[in-house]
Amino acid sequence: MASLRDIENRIKSTKKTSQITKAMQMVSASKLSRAELNAKAFVPYMEKIQEVVGAIAAGTKDSGHPMLVSRPVKKTGYIVITSDRGLVGGYNANILRTAKRAIEARHTSKDEVSIVAIGRKGLEFFERLDFNVVESLVGLSDHPSFGEIKDIANRAVGMFTEGEYDEVYLYYNHYVSAISSEVTERKLLPLTDIAPAASTAAYEFEPSGEVILEALLPQYTESLIYGAVLDGKASEHASSMTAMKTATDNASELIDSLTLSFNRARQAAITQEITEIVGGVAALE
Repeated sequence: MASLRDIENRIKSTKKTSQITKAMQMVSASKLSRAELNAKAFVPYMEKIQEVVGAIAAGTKDSGHPMLVSRPVKKTGYIVITSDRGLVGGYNANILRTAKRAIEARHTSKDEVSIVAIGRKGLEFFERLDFNVVESLVGLSDHPSFGEIKDIANRAVGMFTEGEYDEVYLYYNHYVSAISSEVTERKLLPLTDIAPAASTAAYEFEPSGEVILEALLPQYTESLIYGAVLDGKASEHASSMTAMKTATDNASELIDSLTLSFNRARQAAITQEITEIVGGVAALE
């Protein structure tokens, strides 16, 4: 049985851990508030650019742009968005498990797969499994700007248009609420599922729809990647906040249990001392 001093030391260390996890929970809650605003603020832009792209693509069906045309699939690119740090609950494990299962279901050889890893955890995971990681990005800020991911998004799109792979899938955690997120798989390229414009607005193209698509489609695809990064960051901070709250609650329960054990042990020691005193007095009589 542990001594009173051992139990007391464990209570003190658990209280210190609880203070740390509580502070981390508050920090994550603060980061989540801004990340949620960033993700929601990006939605109107994405809706509008999708409407414009849909309208132009519908009016230029025979453009033959490589980003709009399906071709025989020999190699597939996977863009996987994870965090750089741990202590985020099941955030990373859920994404990586889903991506790995999809890869195993679609391919018989790792030579058919190229990985673009955004986040240190995804990079380490796929390197450990000996996948071909063609591009990676680590060290994103808690509230990333488009400039931070523009280069890797541009290279990922460029490798598709150059034929290095024939389709691209995007994996990330979609933010639902502070306590809920969903692992999302999206076929990014080719852009064969652009929804037709719901608006009845008419667009006049100058010089032509084909020229506009040439400039707009890469920008649209890069924006999809950036939107997924913002969405993933909100989910990451929410998962971190939830994980730290759970850790704090578990520490509080452990402290209560240890305090009860400490009080019982102390009471037993006092009873033992009283018994020994009474026995000593009785022996002297």
